[in-house]
Amino acid sequence: MALPPLDSPQWQTSFRAFFWGVRSVGSTILALVLFATYLGIGALAHDTGFSLAWTLASTVFVWAGPAQIILVSTLGSGATILQSAIAVTVSAIRLFPMVVSVLPMMRTPQTKRRHLILVAHLTAVTLWVECHRFLPQVPRERRIAFIQGLGCGLVFLSVVANTVGYLLAANLSQLFAAAILMLTPLAFLFSTARNCRELADGVALALGLALYPVATLLDSGLDILVSGVVAGSIAYGVHRLRAKAIA
Repeated sequence: MALPPLDSPQWQTSFRAFFWGVRSVGSTILALVLFATYLGIGALAHDTGFSLAWTLASTVFVWAGPAQIILVSTLGSGATILQSAIAVTVSAIRLFPMVVSVLPMMRTPQTKRRHLILVAHLTAVTLWVECHRFLPQVPRERRIAFIQGLGCGLVFLSVVANTVGYLLAANLSQLFAAAILMLTPLAFLFSTARNCRELADGVALALGLALYPVATLLDSGLDILVSGVVAGSIAYGVHRLRAKAIA
């Protein structure tokens, strides 16, 4: 779905921008992946013994698939609330750089911090990817409303998927549920590859994939973090050296 031109009257009010954000949910392939993922999470919550209301609340308030899987699995295995909260918090730290990178794309001199609270909460990997795709097509003064609409639309879609997955859990095999959950990292990988614009982006992605098997040998539980930091640091060094060579 194409968005209206930047100077279109369709952007005159925040409500219209919010509406365009909601409509944009249907134009991204990641929405289908998100739906399939939360089908699996709903089935997982059912099999672990949680109620549907608890499952929907965790989707709305946690709003991060991997963190939600950690929450369900740790509580379901007998961990304390504190232990589960710490595990979810550590998982959520990975989203902080994403929030930091997209908020400057929405702020204006008139933006107050309270205007960014909902956007910050909604900024998970899916929304972060779509921010880079959609925001250049949205007037800056309407970007917060647009992302609120897009984010709320994605949350609603996930809640529906949760409900369907929860109710169908009795007929959903464990192998199929696991396969559905695998769609999320694969979709994010392809989306990240598509959005690579600079040499450093491609170097970071390629090195991250190459170093991850090596990082798993450390058996530290921080495999993704280690491979990501090392790959990102090397890619940054390549970027600096290339910039100096060009200069």
